[in-house]
Amino acid sequence: MSAPTPLAALEDVGFSIGDDAEVLHGLNLSVAPGEFVALVGASGCGKSTLLRVMAGLAQPSSGKVLRPEGRGSIALVFQDATLMPWASAFDNVALPLRLAHTAQAGCNARVMAALAQVGLADRAQARPHELSGGMKMRVALARALVVEPQLLLLDEPFAALDEITRLRLSADLSALQARLGMGVVFVTHAVSESVALADRVLVMARAPGRIMAEFRVDAAHPRSSDFRQTAAFLAMSAQVSASLRQTLQAGDDL
Repeated sequence: MSAPTPLAALEDVGFSIGDDAEVLHGLNLSVAPGEFVALVGASGCGKSTLLRVMAGLAQPSSGKVLRPEGRGSIALVFQDATLMPWASAFDNVALPLRLAHTAQAGCNARVMAALAQVGLADRAQARPHELSGGMKMRVALARALVVEPQLLLLDEPFAALDEITRLRLSADLSALQARLGMGVVFVTHAVSESVALADRVLVMARAPGRIMAEFRVDAAHPRSSDFRQTAAFLAMSAQVSASLRQTLQAGDDL
């Protein structure tokens, strides 16, 4: 049986700033339908640049990028929720649909469905200052989901949140991905977060950015918080951490 067509793929991709600063070099990565991929690595290794290239927000200096066809097939969520402070949660989520001139009736239904998916249907009229940090990130996630993406790109979305909120949102994201069946690429500095969520964990090294190791996590989705207490989780986390330490010894620093 042939492998499914990837949702997106980078083939021998390089990315440079000017003539001297090579950020990515010879990078190959594909994401299958329904697959959850996590990227971990030292600061400055090009994780965020990789997401921007995959999303089409930056053009590679070399190589090829293959993306799914169709409007809304890729959505990107940044570390900062980047909400419009004067607008309600509803209006923040509706923004990409309004920019695409979606009919009002269809827009309203899709916005409420997206808010319901992240557990915020009852806060549709709340402004960002009335929401906690975790709620703001849920609104940002709903804004991505409202375009019904085939592939969701997440750039350290939980980095600014406290540990309890991170654990709760990680479990929610695992359940959401399993229910919707979309592909996910998730950038994080937290090894435990990557192993808890991903089917594959990719370790990146910098100077320039490249994938140095791949680890497969054999556990079904959705994953509850109990998974973090299993021997399999602890062993895999130790392996990923050891690989990260190797990149540090090669000259990287966090």
